[in-house]
Amino acid sequence: MTAQTPARCPYRIDGAGTDIHAEATTLRALGPATHVELPGDVAAWSVTDPDLIRRLLTHPDISKDAHRHWPAFINGEIPADWPLRVWVEVRNALSAYGSEHTRLRRPLAAAFNPRRVRALRPQITSITRQLLDELSDTAPDEVVDLRARFAWRLPLLVVNVMFGVPEELHDGFRAAIGALFDTSRNEQEAAAAYAETYRLLNLLVETKGKQPDDDVTSTLIADHDSGTLSRQELLDSLMLVIGAGHETTVNLLDHAVANLLTHPDQHALIASGKAAWEEAIEETLRHQAPIASIIMRFPTRDIEDEPTGLTFRQGDAIVINYAAGGRDPHVHGASADAFDITRTTAREHLAFGHGPHFCPGAPLARLEAAIALPMLFDSYPDLRLAVDPEELKPLSSFISNGHRHLPVRLRPPADS
Repeated sequence: MTAQTPARCPYRIDGAGTDIHAEATTLRALGPATHVELPGDVAAWSVTDPDLIRRLLTHPDISKDAHRHWPAFINGEIPADWPLRVWVEVRNALSAYGSEHTRLRRPLAAAFNPRRVRALRPQITSITRQLLDELSDTAPDEVVDLRARFAWRLPLLVVNVMFGVPEELHDGFRAAIGALFDTSRNEQEAAAAYAETYRLLNLLVETKGKQPDDDVTSTLIADHDSGTLSRQELLDSLMLVIGAGHETTVNLLDHAVANLLTHPDQHALIASGKAAWEEAIEETLRHQAPIASIIMRFPTRDIEDEPTGLTFRQGDAIVINYAAGGRDPHVHGASADAFDITRTTAREHLAFGHGPHFCPGAPLARLEAAIALPMLFDSYPDLRLAVDPEELKPLSSFISNGHRHLPVRLRPPADS
């Protein structure tokens, strides 16, 4: 089977992300990879089988550079106003191939090296305490959006510390970067989010250029000044680490809290010492991959995958479906859809990718969760959802997997 001659009509991906896991189940049933149609009527493969995902992510002839290896993009067949265009048009480590990827990834890997990440522990702890203290005056019957006031703000503040983002730009980046992940947007909304993001990035670079400091933005600006990075690569590298680094951790915290509140028996295992927070974090990453799908990859030549019998033609667009891979029953058994922190296969997930494009911010995301979750539950042991779990609405995205809101009550009502 090839992308040029599909055996059936492509499956249309829901750009609004209404039910990512139901969609993933359907796609898995169609095979290890199947033809899909992305928002904007763009044809692609969606790859759901974990073993095939690993093979493609490490294949030397699979590129992420649309400018060099996606004929539909190069030949102008992808509309200039395609809402998802930013995901393939950027010039950073997310979209680079070969030696270019190595060059663009190097400064990001340095920014997230283990020593630098470990050194952030006191600041992450302090920021977490600050956010929890801000919630302390909440009335017993008051409903709090924990995503907005905790899960979203913590990684945003940590990223801002790392990158030296001025306080007056915090809210702007929060809104603009979040809008880029909304894959239900129309062409005009996508263009507006794109323009606002670059306006803020240019403002950040101008500000830090005048007042450099010991932060990642200043380091990247120095790389630009030395000729290592072009202006576009500088801006897009900042977009990658500020956006992706923030979104992944927000959704990890969001889903970890939601899962533990809807599975009190699992939280009881942690409270009793029978399970560790690390196990809850890894199971959350498996059960609810923070990035559900990522676009795109392109074979630089025809690739025949012998184990599956599939042929990916040169220039085919490939989407990696991490949400589907995380719940593959061949890996995690018949209970793959269940949240179980004692699961022995919990660490066998691909939530942070695999191979050369493995997320350099993974250690930071894990550290933030390992600090924030126990502090939250220790501070508010009676924490509970304020709505039925079925009322939690997903983000309008097939890329980002989280909730729009996470309404909770921090304390039991006074009359309970």
